[in-house]
Amino acid sequence: MAKLPQISEAEFEVMKIVWKHAPISTNEITDKLLKTTNWSPKTIQTLIKRLVTKGALTYEKQSRVFVYTPVVKENEYVGQESNSFLNRFYNGTLTAMVSSYIENDKLSDTEIDALRTLLAQKSTKGENSRG
Repeated sequence: MAKLPQISEAEFEVMKIVWKHAPISTNEITDKLLKTTNWSPKTIQTLIKRLVTKGALTYEKQSRVFVYTPVVKENEYVGQESNSFLNRFYNGTLTAMVSSYIENDKLSDTEIDALRTLLAQKSTKGENSRG
């Protein structure tokens, strides 16, 4: 997998809107972000331009409107960031991260049950595919 562009937290907020609603116009992105942030429309336009420059977004002009679509897939970006986080804080292992959360009581019983369910489902799928 090719290295994906570095995206700031603010740019990530823009990307979440684009991933969810693409293709989407500048005005639509701005309207959605004005509901959840205190950013000015000019700030939002700057963030969009940065994402285009970084190669995370592409656009086409439809009459007088710019319409944006993501170049970077959400699952690839989130996966890259997750791996980066694991490498930085947990020597690259998910087991070390989960152990740390469990040992420091940072997982609720509900979260632990959800993890058990996910692991059981994965284990069952693995057994069925070996079959």
